[in-house]
Amino acid sequence: MDKELKKRLEMTAVKVRMGIIEGVYNAKAGHPGGSLSIADLMTYLYFNLMNIDPAKPKMAERDRFVLSKGHTAPCLYSVLANRGFIPVDELKTLRKLGSRLQGHPVIDKIPGIDMSTGSLGQGISAACGMALSGKVSGDSYRVYAVLGDGELQEGMVWEAAMFASHYKLDNLCAVVDNNGLQIDGKIDDVMSPYPIEEKWKAFGWNVICICAHDFEQIEKAFSEAQSEKGRPTVIIQKSIKGKCVSYMEGKADWHGKAPNDEQYAQAMDELKAILAEMEGK
Repeated sequence: MDKELKKRLEMTAVKVRMGIIEGVYNAKAGHPGGSLSIADLMTYLYFNLMNIDPAKPKMAERDRFVLSKGHTAPCLYSVLANRGFIPVDELKTLRKLGSRLQGHPVIDKIPGIDMSTGSLGQGISAACGMALSGKVSGDSYRVYAVLGDGELQEGMVWEAAMFASHYKLDNLCAVVDNNGLQIDGKIDDVMSPYPIEEKWKAFGWNVICICAHDFEQIEKAFSEAQSEKGRPTVIIQKSIKGKCVSYMEGKADWHGKAPNDEQYAQAMDELKAILAEMEGK
């Protein structure tokens, strides 16, 4: 990966994380932990990979994105804001009465949302439908879907996995955010989905495992996914819940709560420090 591109993506990911904190803090509710763990992935998709245009959010040839773990909408909104789909200041309206930024993504509420999600398992299922539609119509767009590792406890996920393999949906790429934690604690204590890699392989998918916070690994994984023919690809990314906010990292407690005034200030100070260090390099 080009050094300048890598630096730009890393800096953008920090800004996305700042937007996540801003939104959840002002809402006094939301899901920061899992939003922070997918910030690098989402930055790569929206700022380097996907064929999208903020000026033409409904263009027919656009790539489709489905946030199957819809509770991490703060990350999706922050990416859309930083990419120019909505004003950055609007992030402060998250979950407010009358706001376009609902607690989970709602299609047609704001530009750039391709599917309403929130009920776990339904997002990847909808993504399969989009991918099949593209195949039938002979369209060139690709479909991307992001799932949580706790979401793999839903039976609908595996129905979708079987469907995608059966119809050879090589225009579909799913990403499992394996941060190891869900609202009730460790995923392997609640209802273990392990071994994740072997399960997807058994369902006929091309499986790639990466570190979630390394842009070079992210780029390589998506390049491989694009070249795969005859079967869908799933990228299993090992991530850190609450990434880049010290007191949130690796803590299940931060799955679904907002920082108070002091915690907000600390989080923003830490992120600004990371950004300042990057700018100085």
